[in-house]
Amino acid sequence: MRIVIAGGHGQIALRLERLLAARDHEVAGIIRKPEQAEDLRKAGAEAVVLDLESASVEEAAAALEGADAAVFAAGAGPGSTTERKDTVDRGAAVLFADAAQRAGVRRYVIVSSMGADPDHEGDDVFDHYLRAKGAADVYVLSKQGLDATVLRPGMLTNDAGTGLVNLAPSTGRGPVPRDDVAATLAELVETPATVGLTLELISGTVPVAEAVRGSGSAG
Repeated sequence: MRIVIAGGHGQIALRLERLLAARDHEVAGIIRKPEQAEDLRKAGAEAVVLDLESASVEEAAAALEGADAAVFAAGAGPGSTTERKDTVDRGAAVLFADAAQRAGVRRYVIVSSMGADPDHEGDDVFDHYLRAKGAADVYVLSKQGLDATVLRPGMLTNDAGTGLVNLAPSTGRGPVPRDDVAATLAELVETPATVGLTLELISGTVPVAEAVRGSGSAG
């Protein structure tokens, strides 16, 4: 498969690129800064320089041409403004979904956040973030031309992955290593049975591949 990842220089994305490349997939990561390209090459991925905050649907669709799957793993990041929560966490995800549809890429996996909800209340920056992520999730799942899955990890850590997770429509809150988020994404991309599902992810006791297969059959 050829898999294109938005937010290609993010901590989860770099881990995912290494995993997918090791599985002999053709991987490309979309990045904003040319100087990030070498890190992607080391991870086994092609680097595509494109700013999804300012790109047109046509430009993003060109980056997705020939892909079998798209993964949205971009984010405005800690310390960003409420405006960028909207332009990146919502706007770029919507643009990337529109571009995937235009390019004929059906499989679309989006990294969301536990608690994401377009109707979430509150005025803090994190409240804006949860609304933005929730709005993006609703939009992506509503697109007829996409086979989408939404992944909502719990609190992200840099602990070494265990390969054991709890993946379900509702898990309750908890931490999860970025290693295990990436491993779960790699399985989700290859598992069409999870299309249409919104899944929460925390550390648990079930091997990743088994957890993904189980979530698909449950859906």
